[in-house]
Amino acid sequence: MIRRSHNGDRGADHDASDLLVLAPMALEARAIRAGAPWSRVEKIGMGPRRARAAARLTHSSPQRSALIAGVCGALHPGLEPGDVVLPSELRTDAKTIECPDPTILAGVLRRGGLRVHIGPIVSSSGLVFGERRRELALAGALAVDMESAWLADRAGGSQPLSTLRVVLDTPRYEFHRPARAAIAARRAFRALRDASSLLESWAQALGEREVVLAAPRASCAGVTRAVEVVERALAQRGAPVYVRKQIVHNAHVVGELERRGAVFVEELDEVPPGATVIFSAHGVSPAVRRHAEERRLDVIDATCPLVAKVHAEARRFAAGDYRIVLVGHEDHEEVEGTVGEAPGHTRVIASIEEARALDLQDSDRVAVLTQTTLAVDETATIVDTLRERFPTLAVPASEDICYATQNRQDAVRAIAHDCELILVVGSQNSSNSRRLVEVAERAGCRAQLVERAEDIAPELLIGISRLGVTAGASAPESLVQEVLGALRGLGPVTLREHTVAIEQTHFNLPPQVRGTATAPLMERSV
Repeated sequence: MIRRSHNGDRGADHDASDLLVLAPMALEARAIRAGAPWSRVEKIGMGPRRARAAARLTHSSPQRSALIAGVCGALHPGLEPGDVVLPSELRTDAKTIECPDPTILAGVLRRGGLRVHIGPIVSSSGLVFGERRRELALAGALAVDMESAWLADRAGGSQPLSTLRVVLDTPRYEFHRPARAAIAARRAFRALRDASSLLESWAQALGEREVVLAAPRASCAGVTRAVEVVERALAQRGAPVYVRKQIVHNAHVVGELERRGAVFVEELDEVPPGATVIFSAHGVSPAVRRHAEERRLDVIDATCPLVAKVHAEARRFAAGDYRIVLVGHEDHEEVEGTVGEAPGHTRVIASIEEARALDLQDSDRVAVLTQTTLAVDETATIVDTLRERFPTLAVPASEDICYATQNRQDAVRAIAHDCELILVVGSQNSSNSRRLVEVAERAGCRAQLVERAEDIAPELLIGISRLGVTAGASAPESLVQEVLGALRGLGPVTLREHTVAIEQTHFNLPPQVRGTATAPLMERSV
Protein backbone atom coordinates (compact mmCIF):
# COMPACT_ATOMS: atom_id res chain seq x y z
CA MET A 1 0.00 0.00 0.00
CA ILE A 2 1.31 3.47 -0.94
CA ARG A 3 -0.28 6.31 0.93
CA ARG A 4 -0.60 9.78 -0.55
CA SER A 5 0.89 12.85 1.06
CA HIS A 6 -1.08 15.98 1.84
CA ASN A 7 0.03 17.72 -1.38
CA GLY A 8 -1.50 15.03 -3.58
CA ASP A 9 1.78 13.49 -4.77
CA ARG A 10 2.56 9.87 -4.19
CA GLY A 11 3.90 9.63 -0.65
CA ALA A 12 7.27 8.08 0.06
CA ASP A 13 6.05 5.83 2.83
CA HIS A 14 4.89 2.25 2.69
CA ASP A 15 2.67 0.35 5.03
CA ALA A 16 5.10 -1.72 7.08
CA SER A 17 3.46 -4.91 5.80
CA ASP A 18 4.76 -4.03 2.33
CA LEU A 19 8.16 -5.31 3.49
CA LEU A 20 8.96 -8.74 2.08
CA VAL A 21 11.56 -10.52 4.22
CA LEU A 22 13.37 -13.48 2.67
CA ALA A 23 14.89 -15.92 5.18
CA PRO A 24 16.94 -18.95 4.12
CA MET A 25 16.19 -21.25 7.10
CA ALA A 26 13.09 -21.98 9.17
CA LEU A 27 14.84 -20.91 12.38
CA GLU A 28 15.70 -17.57 10.81
CA ALA A 29 12.15 -17.08 9.57
CA ARG A 30 10.82 -17.88 13.04
CA ALA A 31 13.11 -15.29 14.70
CA ILE A 32 12.11 -12.64 12.16
CA ARG A 33 8.37 -13.31 12.58
CA ALA A 34 8.78 -13.07 16.36
CA GLY A 35 10.37 -9.64 16.02
CA ALA A 36 8.36 -8.30 13.07
CA PRO A 37 4.95 -10.02 12.99
CA TRP A 38 3.66 -7.22 10.73
CA SER A 39 5.99 -8.21 7.84
CA ARG A 40 5.58 -10.89 5.17
CA VAL A 41 8.30 -13.50 5.79
CA GLU A 42 9.13 -16.16 3.21
CA LYS A 43 11.46 -19.12 3.86
CA ILE A 44 13.48 -19.55 0.67
CA GLY A 45 15.99 -22.31 1.47
CA MET A 46 19.77 -22.31 1.61
CA GLY A 47 22.36 -21.96 -1.12
CA PRO A 48 22.79 -20.20 -4.47
CA ARG A 49 20.27 -22.25 -6.46
CA ARG A 50 17.41 -21.56 -4.04
CA ALA A 51 18.48 -17.90 -3.70
CA ARG A 52 18.31 -17.38 -7.47
CA ALA A 53 14.90 -19.01 -7.57
CA ALA A 54 13.65 -16.84 -4.70
CA ALA A 55 14.51 -13.68 -6.62
CA ARG A 56 11.21 -14.10 -8.51
CA LEU A 57 9.39 -13.08 -5.31
CA THR A 58 10.83 -9.57 -5.63
CA HIS A 59 9.38 -9.25 -9.16
CA SER A 60 5.76 -9.93 -8.24
CA SER A 61 5.06 -6.43 -6.85
CA PRO A 62 7.20 -3.60 -8.20
CA GLN A 63 6.35 -1.36 -5.21
CA ARG A 64 7.18 -3.94 -2.55
CA SER A 65 10.47 -3.45 -0.68
CA ALA A 66 12.46 -6.58 0.09
CA LEU A 67 15.01 -7.57 2.72
CA ILE A 68 17.03 -10.75 2.88
CA ALA A 69 17.77 -11.49 6.53
CA GLY A 70 19.43 -14.31 8.38
CA VAL A 71 22.68 -15.44 9.93
CA CYS A 72 26.23 -15.35 8.56
CA GLY A 73 29.75 -16.42 9.38
CA ALA A 74 32.22 -13.80 10.56
CA LEU A 75 35.46 -13.33 8.67
CA HIS A 76 36.82 -10.28 10.45
CA PRO A 77 38.32 -11.13 13.87
CA GLY A 78 36.56 -8.20 15.52
CA LEU A 79 33.09 -9.65 14.98
CA GLU A 80 31.27 -11.64 17.68
CA PRO A 81 28.16 -13.85 17.66
CA GLY A 82 25.08 -11.60 17.69
CA ASP A 83 26.76 -8.73 15.82
CA VAL A 84 24.79 -7.36 12.87
CA VAL A 85 26.49 -7.00 9.49
CA LEU A 86 25.00 -4.73 6.80
CA PRO A 87 26.73 -5.00 3.42
CA SER A 88 28.36 -2.12 1.60
CA GLU A 89 28.62 -4.58 -1.29
CA LEU A 90 27.92 -8.25 -1.98
CA ARG A 91 30.57 -10.46 -3.57
CA THR A 92 30.82 -13.81 -5.30
CA ASP A 93 33.89 -15.31 -6.92
CA ALA A 94 32.68 -13.91 -10.23
CA LYS A 95 31.32 -10.43 -9.50
CA THR A 96 30.58 -7.63 -7.03
CA ILE A 97 27.03 -6.32 -6.58
CA GLU A 98 26.29 -2.82 -5.37
CA CYS A 99 24.03 -2.55 -2.30
CA PRO A 100 21.62 0.13 -1.10
CA ASP A 101 23.36 2.42 1.37
CA PRO A 102 22.60 0.89 4.82
CA THR A 103 23.51 3.97 6.91
CA ILE A 104 20.00 4.87 8.11
CA LEU A 105 19.21 1.25 8.96
CA ALA A 106 22.52 1.00 10.83
CA GLY A 107 21.53 4.02 12.91
CA VAL A 108 18.18 2.45 13.79
CA LEU A 109 19.83 -0.78 14.93
CA ARG A 110 22.61 0.95 16.89
CA ARG A 111 20.13 3.16 18.71
CA GLY A 112 18.32 -0.10 19.57
CA GLY A 113 21.44 -1.37 21.34
CA LEU A 114 22.86 -3.71 18.68
CA ARG A 115 26.47 -3.85 17.51
CA VAL A 116 26.43 -3.05 13.79
CA HIS A 117 29.20 -3.31 11.19
CA ILE A 118 29.10 -2.12 7.58
CA GLY A 119 31.32 -3.73 4.96
CA PRO A 120 31.53 -6.35 2.19
CA ILE A 121 29.73 -9.69 2.55
CA VAL A 122 30.82 -12.65 0.45
CA SER A 123 28.32 -15.28 -0.71
CA SER A 124 29.73 -18.80 -0.88
CA SER A 125 28.23 -21.97 -2.32
CA GLY A 126 29.16 -23.89 0.84
CA LEU A 127 30.25 -23.48 4.43
CA VAL A 128 33.60 -21.74 4.91
CA PHE A 129 36.25 -22.85 7.41
CA GLY A 130 39.92 -22.45 8.21
CA GLU A 131 42.23 -21.27 5.44
CA ARG A 132 39.40 -20.25 3.08
CA ARG A 133 37.98 -18.09 5.85
CA ARG A 134 41.35 -16.36 6.25
CA GLU A 135 41.64 -15.79 2.49
CA LEU A 136 38.26 -14.07 2.32
CA ALA A 137 39.11 -11.95 5.36
CA LEU A 138 42.39 -10.83 3.76
CA ALA A 139 40.36 -9.70 0.73
CA GLY A 140 38.52 -7.26 3.01
CA ALA A 141 35.18 -9.01 3.54
CA LEU A 142 33.54 -8.87 6.97
CA ALA A 143 31.29 -11.91 6.72
CA VAL A 144 30.15 -14.80 4.54
CA ASP A 145 26.70 -16.19 3.77
CA MET A 146 25.27 -18.57 1.17
CA GLU A 147 22.48 -16.57 -0.52
CA SER A 148 22.59 -12.75 -0.52
CA ALA A 149 24.70 -11.99 -3.60
CA TRP A 150 22.90 -14.46 -5.85
CA LEU A 151 19.50 -13.24 -4.75
CA ALA A 152 20.46 -9.57 -5.11
CA ASP A 153 21.87 -10.19 -8.57
CA ARG A 154 18.45 -11.32 -9.87
CA ALA A 155 16.16 -9.15 -7.74
CA GLY A 156 13.60 -6.99 -9.52
CA GLY A 157 11.19 -4.18 -8.75
CA SER A 158 11.77 -0.46 -8.38
CA GLN A 159 12.53 -0.61 -4.66
CA PRO A 160 15.92 -1.57 -3.20
CA LEU A 161 16.74 -5.05 -1.93
CA SER A 162 18.45 -4.66 1.44
CA THR A 163 20.44 -7.24 3.37
CA LEU A 164 20.72 -7.83 7.12
CA ARG A 165 22.88 -10.60 8.51
CA VAL A 166 23.63 -11.57 12.10
CA VAL A 167 26.88 -13.32 13.03
CA LEU A 168 26.36 -16.96 14.01
CA ASP A 169 29.83 -18.45 13.89
CA THR A 170 33.29 -16.86 14.01
CA PRO A 171 36.84 -18.23 13.67
CA ARG A 172 36.65 -18.86 17.45
CA TYR A 173 33.08 -20.23 17.44
CA GLU A 174 32.95 -22.56 14.42
CA PHE A 175 30.22 -25.14 13.78
CA HIS A 176 32.50 -28.11 14.40
CA ARG A 177 32.90 -27.02 18.05
CA PRO A 178 29.42 -27.93 19.39
CA ALA A 179 29.61 -26.38 22.88
CA ARG A 180 30.68 -22.99 21.61
CA ALA A 181 28.33 -23.22 18.62
CA ALA A 182 25.31 -23.60 20.91
CA ILE A 183 26.18 -20.43 22.82
CA ALA A 184 26.76 -18.54 19.57
CA ALA A 185 23.46 -19.75 18.11
CA ARG A 186 21.46 -18.44 21.07
CA ARG A 187 23.09 -15.02 20.75
CA ALA A 188 22.63 -14.90 16.98
CA PHE A 189 18.93 -15.80 16.86
CA ARG A 190 18.14 -13.49 19.77
CA ALA A 191 19.90 -10.65 17.93
CA LEU A 192 18.05 -11.47 14.68
CA ARG A 193 14.74 -11.27 16.54
CA ASP A 194 15.75 -8.00 18.21
CA ALA A 195 16.94 -6.48 14.94
CA SER A 196 13.65 -7.45 13.26
CA SER A 197 11.68 -5.74 16.02
CA LEU A 198 13.36 -2.43 15.13
CA LEU A 199 12.54 -2.47 11.41
CA GLU A 200 8.99 -1.12 11.29
CA SER A 201 9.64 2.62 10.97
CA TRP A 202 12.51 1.97 8.56
CA ALA A 203 10.20 -0.16 6.41
CA GLN A 204 7.56 2.58 6.41
CA ALA A 205 10.14 5.15 5.25
CA LEU A 206 11.22 3.10 2.22
CA GLY A 207 10.20 4.52 -1.13
CA GLU A 208 10.83 7.05 -3.85
CA ARG A 209 11.25 10.76 -3.07
CA GLU A 210 12.48 14.06 -4.47
CA VAL A 211 15.32 15.89 -2.70
CA VAL A 212 15.79 19.65 -3.08
CA LEU A 213 19.33 20.79 -2.28
CA ALA A 214 19.71 24.33 -0.96
CA ALA A 215 22.66 26.31 -2.30
CA PRO A 216 24.82 27.79 -0.96
CA ARG A 217 25.24 25.31 1.88
CA ALA A 218 27.97 23.73 4.02
CA SER A 219 31.42 25.13 4.79
CA CYS A 220 32.01 28.86 4.31
CA ALA A 221 35.29 30.65 3.59
CA GLY A 222 35.98 31.38 7.27
CA VAL A 223 35.46 27.76 8.30
CA THR A 224 37.52 26.44 5.39
CA ARG A 225 40.34 28.81 6.34
CA ALA A 226 40.29 27.83 10.02
CA VAL A 227 40.43 24.10 9.31
CA GLU A 228 43.20 24.60 6.77
CA VAL A 229 45.21 26.50 9.39
CA VAL A 230 45.16 23.39 11.63
CA GLU A 231 45.98 21.05 8.73
CA ARG A 232 48.94 23.16 7.63
CA ALA A 233 50.23 23.59 11.17
CA LEU A 234 50.21 19.80 11.57
CA ALA A 235 51.98 19.36 8.22
CA GLN A 236 54.65 21.96 9.07
CA ARG A 237 55.26 21.29 12.74
CA GLY A 238 54.03 17.78 13.32
CA ALA A 239 51.71 16.54 16.05
CA PRO A 240 50.66 17.56 18.56
CA VAL A 241 49.30 20.97 17.68
CA TYR A 242 46.97 22.45 20.30
CA VAL A 243 43.68 24.21 19.52
CA ARG A 244 41.81 26.35 22.05
CA LYS A 245 38.14 25.27 21.95
CA GLN A 246 36.71 23.55 18.86
CA ILE A 247 38.26 25.03 15.72
CA VAL A 248 34.72 25.10 14.25
CA HIS A 249 31.51 23.79 15.74
CA ASN A 250 31.32 20.43 13.98
CA ALA A 251 32.02 17.14 15.73
CA HIS A 252 33.01 15.33 12.50
CA VAL A 253 35.64 17.94 11.62
CA VAL A 254 37.01 18.04 15.17
CA GLY A 255 37.20 14.25 15.32
CA GLU A 256 39.04 14.02 12.01
CA LEU A 257 41.59 16.66 13.09
CA GLU A 258 42.08 14.81 16.38
CA ARG A 259 42.92 11.67 14.41
CA ARG A 260 45.54 13.68 12.53
CA GLY A 261 47.15 14.87 15.75
CA ALA A 262 45.34 18.04 16.86
CA VAL A 263 44.68 18.33 20.60
CA PHE A 264 41.63 20.40 21.56
CA VAL A 265 41.72 22.12 24.95
CA GLU A 266 39.28 24.30 26.83
CA GLU A 267 41.83 26.71 28.28
CA LEU A 268 45.45 27.69 27.67
CA ASP A 269 46.61 26.25 30.99
CA GLU A 270 46.25 22.81 29.36
CA VAL A 271 48.85 23.71 26.70
CA PRO A 272 52.51 22.96 27.51
CA PRO A 273 54.69 26.10 27.73
CA GLY A 274 56.16 27.07 24.37
CA ALA A 275 53.85 24.77 22.37
CA THR A 276 51.91 25.80 19.27
CA VAL A 277 48.30 26.83 19.97
CA ILE A 278 45.66 27.84 17.44
CA PHE A 279 42.81 30.20 18.27
CA SER A 280 39.50 28.98 16.82
CA ALA A 281 37.44 30.63 14.10
CA HIS A 282 35.18 32.17 16.77
CA GLY A 283 37.91 34.48 18.07
CA VAL A 284 39.22 35.19 21.56
CA SER A 285 39.32 38.13 23.94
CA PRO A 286 42.42 40.29 24.58
CA ALA A 287 42.73 38.61 28.00
CA VAL A 288 43.25 35.23 26.28
CA ARG A 289 45.90 36.75 24.01
CA ARG A 290 47.74 38.20 27.01
CA HIS A 291 47.61 34.83 28.77
CA ALA A 292 49.18 33.18 25.70
CA GLU A 293 51.99 35.75 25.73
CA GLU A 294 52.63 35.20 29.43
CA ARG A 295 52.95 31.43 28.81
CA ARG A 296 55.16 32.06 25.76
CA LEU A 297 52.94 30.03 23.50
CA ASP A 298 53.45 29.96 19.75
CA VAL A 299 50.11 31.41 18.64
CA ILE A 300 48.45 31.00 15.24
CA ASP A 301 45.22 32.97 14.97
CA ALA A 302 42.49 31.30 12.91
CA THR A 303 39.79 33.85 13.83
CA CYS A 304 37.37 34.36 10.95
CA PRO A 305 38.04 37.79 9.38
CA LEU A 306 34.35 38.64 9.69
CA VAL A 307 34.48 37.97 13.44
CA ALA A 308 37.67 40.05 13.65
CA LYS A 309 35.72 42.89 11.97
CA VAL A 310 33.14 42.82 14.79
CA HIS A 311 35.98 42.90 17.35
CA ALA A 312 37.41 46.00 15.65
CA GLU A 313 33.99 47.67 15.72
CA ALA A 314 33.70 46.97 19.46
CA ARG A 315 37.07 48.61 20.08
CA ARG A 316 36.12 51.63 17.93
CA PHE A 317 32.77 52.19 19.66
CA ALA A 318 34.36 51.73 23.10
CA ALA A 319 37.01 54.32 22.22
CA GLY A 320 34.17 56.72 21.39
CA ASP A 321 32.61 56.03 24.81
CA TYR A 322 29.52 54.35 23.37
CA ARG A 323 27.37 51.90 25.29
CA ILE A 324 27.49 48.76 23.11
CA VAL A 325 24.49 46.46 22.80
CA LEU A 326 25.68 43.12 21.47
CA VAL A 327 22.87 40.97 20.06
CA GLY A 328 23.86 37.35 20.50
CA HIS A 329 24.00 34.31 22.77
CA GLU A 330 25.93 35.10 25.93
CA ASP A 331 27.54 31.66 26.26
CA HIS A 332 28.76 31.50 22.65
CA GLU A 333 32.53 31.70 22.17
CA GLU A 334 32.24 34.43 19.54
CA VAL A 335 30.23 36.62 21.93
CA GLU A 336 32.68 36.00 24.77
CA GLY A 337 35.53 37.21 22.56
CA THR A 338 33.64 40.33 21.41
CA VAL A 339 32.63 41.26 24.95
CA GLY A 340 36.26 40.89 25.98
CA GLU A 341 37.23 43.70 23.56
CA ALA A 342 35.12 46.19 25.53
CA PRO A 343 33.93 44.55 28.76
CA GLY A 344 33.01 47.77 30.55
CA HIS A 345 30.95 49.07 27.64
CA THR A 346 29.02 46.00 26.44
CA ARG A 347 25.63 44.52 27.27
CA VAL A 348 24.49 41.26 25.67
CA ILE A 349 20.86 40.69 24.70
CA ALA A 350 19.21 37.89 22.75
CA SER A 351 15.53 38.82 22.33
CA ILE A 352 13.04 41.58 21.60
CA GLU A 353 11.91 41.40 25.22
CA GLU A 354 15.41 42.13 26.44
CA ALA A 355 15.71 44.98 23.94
CA ARG A 356 12.51 46.55 25.26
CA ALA A 357 13.63 46.20 28.88
CA LEU A 358 17.14 47.54 28.31
CA ASP A 359 18.06 50.36 30.68
CA LEU A 360 21.10 52.40 29.63
CA GLN A 361 22.29 55.54 31.39
CA ASP A 362 23.53 57.49 28.35
CA SER A 363 20.89 56.76 25.73
CA ASP A 364 22.37 59.25 23.24
CA ARG A 365 25.56 57.22 22.73
CA VAL A 366 24.38 53.67 22.07
CA ALA A 367 25.77 51.37 19.39
CA VAL A 368 24.66 47.91 18.30
CA LEU A 369 26.74 44.93 17.17
CA THR A 370 25.57 41.41 16.39
CA GLN A 371 26.93 37.89 16.54
CA THR A 372 27.77 36.84 12.98
CA THR A 373 25.76 33.58 12.98
CA LEU A 374 22.30 34.78 14.03
CA ALA A 375 19.03 34.46 12.14
CA VAL A 376 18.83 37.50 9.87
CA ASP A 377 15.10 38.23 10.18
CA GLU A 378 14.94 37.82 13.96
CA THR A 379 18.04 39.99 14.47
CA ALA A 380 16.62 42.72 12.22
CA THR A 381 13.51 42.85 14.42
CA ILE A 382 15.64 43.21 17.56
CA VAL A 383 17.71 45.99 15.96
CA ASP A 384 14.49 47.79 14.89
CA THR A 385 13.29 47.60 18.49
CA LEU A 386 16.57 49.15 19.66
CA ARG A 387 16.17 51.97 17.10
CA GLU A 388 12.74 52.73 18.54
CA ARG A 389 14.24 52.86 22.04
CA PHE A 390 17.39 54.77 21.05
CA PRO A 391 16.76 57.03 18.02
CA THR A 392 20.46 57.94 17.67
CA LEU A 393 21.55 54.29 17.65
CA ALA A 394 24.92 53.85 15.93
CA VAL A 395 25.29 50.84 13.64
CA PRO A 396 28.33 49.53 11.76
CA ALA A 397 28.84 50.64 8.16
CA SER A 398 28.14 47.07 7.00
CA GLU A 399 26.10 44.19 8.43
CA ASP A 400 27.74 42.07 11.13
CA ILE A 401 25.85 38.90 10.21
CA CYS A 402 28.20 37.21 7.77
CA TYR A 403 27.45 36.76 4.08
CA ALA A 404 27.55 32.95 4.40
CA THR A 405 25.02 32.89 7.24
CA GLN A 406 22.68 35.15 5.27
CA ASN A 407 23.06 33.18 2.03
CA ARG A 408 22.31 29.86 3.74
CA GLN A 409 19.25 31.30 5.43
CA ASP A 410 18.03 32.81 2.15
CA ALA A 411 18.48 29.42 0.46
CA VAL A 412 16.44 27.67 3.17
CA ARG A 413 13.63 30.23 2.84
CA ALA A 414 13.63 29.71 -0.91
CA ILE A 415 13.02 25.95 -0.67
CA ALA A 416 10.84 25.88 2.45
CA HIS A 417 7.58 26.47 0.57
CA ASP A 418 8.34 23.56 -1.75
CA CYS A 419 9.32 20.95 0.86
CA GLU A 420 7.55 18.90 3.51
CA LEU A 421 10.68 18.56 5.65
CA ILE A 422 14.17 20.08 5.61
CA LEU A 423 17.18 18.23 7.02
CA VAL A 424 19.90 20.57 8.26
CA VAL A 425 23.30 18.90 8.52
CA GLY A 426 25.26 20.32 11.45
CA SER A 427 26.24 19.86 15.06
CA GLN A 428 24.05 20.72 18.04
CA ASN A 429 26.55 23.35 19.23
CA SER A 430 26.60 25.10 15.84
CA SER A 431 24.72 28.37 16.15
CA ASN A 432 24.40 28.93 12.40
CA SER A 433 23.06 25.38 11.89
CA ARG A 434 20.43 25.77 14.62
CA ARG A 435 19.38 29.08 13.07
CA LEU A 436 18.72 27.30 9.75
CA VAL A 437 16.24 25.04 11.53
CA GLU A 438 14.51 28.09 13.01
CA VAL A 439 14.42 29.88 9.64
CA ALA A 440 12.81 26.85 7.98
CA GLU A 441 10.20 26.53 10.72
CA ARG A 442 9.35 30.24 10.57
CA ALA A 443 8.85 29.78 6.83
CA GLY A 444 6.28 27.07 7.56
CA CYS A 445 8.35 23.92 6.96
CA ARG A 446 9.28 21.20 9.45
CA ALA A 447 13.04 20.98 9.96
CA GLN A 448 15.43 18.71 11.80
CA LEU A 449 19.10 19.15 12.70
CA VAL A 450 21.17 15.99 12.12
CA GLU A 451 24.85 15.50 12.92
CA ARG A 452 25.30 13.03 10.05
CA ALA A 453 23.39 10.50 7.97
CA GLU A 454 23.22 7.79 10.64
CA ASP A 455 21.32 10.20 12.92
CA ILE A 456 18.37 10.42 10.53
CA ALA A 457 15.41 8.79 12.25
CA PRO A 458 13.25 7.07 9.60
CA GLU A 459 10.15 8.23 11.49
CA LEU A 460 10.94 11.72 10.16
CA LEU A 461 10.65 10.54 6.56
CA ILE A 462 7.36 8.64 6.74
CA GLY A 463 4.94 10.34 4.36
CA ILE A 464 7.58 12.70 2.98
CA SER A 465 7.77 12.78 -0.82
CA ARG A 466 9.71 16.06 -1.21
CA LEU A 467 12.60 16.67 1.16
CA GLY A 468 14.97 19.64 1.47
CA VAL A 469 18.62 19.25 2.48
CA THR A 470 21.11 21.92 3.55
CA ALA A 471 24.08 22.23 5.90
CA GLY A 472 25.39 24.81 8.33
CA ALA A 473 28.49 26.82 7.47
CA SER A 474 30.62 24.70 9.83
CA ALA A 475 29.67 21.35 8.23
CA PRO A 476 31.68 19.87 5.34
CA GLU A 477 30.00 19.12 2.03
CA SER A 478 31.08 15.49 2.44
CA LEU A 479 28.44 15.09 5.18
CA VAL A 480 25.76 16.38 2.79
CA GLN A 481 26.80 13.80 0.22
CA GLU A 482 26.70 11.14 2.93
CA VAL A 483 23.10 12.12 3.69
CA LEU A 484 22.15 11.94 0.01
CA GLY A 485 23.68 8.47 -0.25
CA ALA A 486 21.77 7.33 2.82
CA LEU A 487 18.48 8.64 1.40
CA ARG A 488 19.13 6.68 -1.82
CA GLY A 489 19.41 3.63 0.40
CA LEU A 490 15.69 4.01 1.11
CA GLY A 491 14.65 4.17 -2.52
CA PRO A 492 15.12 6.09 -5.78
CA VAL A 493 15.96 9.78 -5.33
CA THR A 494 15.32 12.57 -7.82
CA LEU A 495 17.78 15.38 -7.04
CA ARG A 496 17.16 19.06 -7.72
CA GLU A 497 19.34 21.99 -6.64
CA HIS A 498 18.01 25.48 -5.85
CA THR A 499 20.69 28.19 -5.89
CA VAL A 500 20.15 31.69 -4.51
CA ALA A 501 23.77 32.96 -4.62
CA ILE A 502 27.23 32.02 -5.87
CA GLU A 503 29.97 32.35 -3.24
CA GLN A 504 33.51 33.18 -4.35
CA THR A 505 34.90 34.65 -1.13
CA HIS A 506 38.38 33.52 -0.09
CA PHE A 507 40.33 34.58 3.00
CA ASN A 508 44.13 34.57 3.11
CA LEU A 509 45.82 32.27 5.60
CA PRO A 510 47.85 33.60 8.55
CA PRO A 511 51.51 34.17 7.55
CA GLN A 512 52.77 31.37 9.88
CA VAL A 513 51.16 28.63 7.76
CA ARG A 514 51.34 29.92 4.21
CA GLY A 515 53.15 27.88 1.60
CA THR A 516 52.40 24.31 2.76
CA ALA A 517 49.77 22.49 0.72
CA THR A 518 47.66 19.83 2.50
CA ALA A 519 44.95 17.36 1.59
CA PRO A 520 41.78 19.35 2.37
CA LEU A 521 39.38 18.13 5.01
CA MET A 522 36.70 20.72 4.26
CA GLU A 523 35.18 21.03 0.80
CA ARG A 524 33.96 24.43 -0.33
CA SER A 525 30.21 24.70 -0.62
CA VAL A 526 28.44 24.95 -3.95
